[in-house]
Amino acid sequence: MSEVYKMKIAGLERELPICAVNDKLDIAAFVIFGDVEITVASATELLKKCPEFDYIVTPEAKGIPLAYEMARQSGKKYFIIRKGAKLYMKEPVSVNVNSITTAAVQTAYLDSAEGEQMRGKRVLVLDDVISTGESLKAALTLLEKFDVNVVGMAAILAEGDAADRDDIIYLEKLPLFFK
Repeated sequence: MSEVYKMKIAGLERELPICAVNDKLDIAAFVIFGDVEITVASATELLKKCPEFDYIVTPEAKGIPLAYEMARQSGKKYFIIRKGAKLYMKEPVSVNVNSITTAAVQTAYLDSAEGEQMRGKRVLVLDDVISTGESLKAALTLLEKFDVNVVGMAAILAEGDAADRDDIIYLEKLPLFFK
């Protein structure tokens, strides 16, 4: 049986599997996919803490269920920053990103048409977990190209040093496990 980290998130108890990132670091893996109960509860609690916004933006992929649920509860539209350019994107803008949970540098894309919809609007940037902040940085870089007013950056969990940041909104701290 593998090790787990037990925690309470939005009033719900969960056991997160401990996974090795490298020889010196393990993380507790929070996987929102398929966990409707935690998605709904987390969205409800985050909406209570977030400022007013016009749109939600999330990096692909694990933030999508949260963005959907927060959009559903708030009645606001959401957009996804994609990991690859899609055929429907007429003029995608892109930026490179290096995340703790991904081995290689990735490129993040936003459709220019979506960026134009958000121009000058209040945008809330969401993710499931904020750790190094690289995914957020990529999102902010893309959104800057459209003069978007980012009113908040939020996640269900803040991992490691991210929990010490005063510029993000989150529900719970998630420790890193150093070997």
